Amino acid sequence: MKRQFLITGDGSITIHLPEWNEQYHSKHGAIAEAKHVFLEAGLDHCLKHFPNQSLNILEIGFGTGLNAFLTLLETQTIGISVVYTGVEAYPVAMEEVDKLNYTELVPGATELFGRMHELHWEQPCDLTSEFQLLKQKKFFSEINEIDSYHLVYFDAFGPRVQPELWTEDIFRKMFIALKAGGVLVTYSAKGSVRRAMQAVGFEVERLPGPPGKREMLRAVKPS
Repeated sequence: MKRQFLITGDGSITIHLPEWNEQYHSKHGAIAEAKHVFLEAGLDHCLKHFPNQSLNILEIGFGTGLNAFLTLLETQTIGISVVYTGVEAYPVAMEEVDKLNYTELVPGATELFGRMHELHWEQPCDLTSEFQLLKQKKFFSEINEIDSYHLVYFDAFGPRVQPELWTEDIFRKMFIALKAGGVLVTYSAKGSVRRAMQAVGFEVERLPGPPGKREMLRAVKPS
């Protein structure tokens, strides 16, 4: 599938798929969206409910590695330990990674961003003393963990282009994979997505969305 590189509203670059008219991140700001949806609505919220704990995070759609990169930088700032699993069926090629400008806009860890992408798949690696990364190349339907994660970053391509990734079956897997009190966050606020989450047992709330979006969703697995 053809890929293009798009400068988003905050100056950060994302990958655009013209065949789908879809991109990896919001055209209104890739970094801004990642910080708002996943770090502020997800990680910060989770830290309040699991204080003083090492967090296990699952990312659905590792993609460009932006969410993992920002989370890694956050661990260095606030001093928490994270075990991060990123699932991706179709990894981004290194020649595409080299065209991304995240380390220019979020300075301080250029080498770490490169190492994240150079790591072998299926082999956990301690990128820092606070951050372990495991990249898994597989389909989301193959996730079968139980009671394993505190937080899920659900960053799949949107339900308009890949509706099969936003079903009750997928969200049931997420529900089972989360620990009691665990959190799932996503940029989507579509009604069918919210209803699918609720159908498998999540308590779902609408939150103000990132730039360019009115709302997003946060789902919690009841304690």
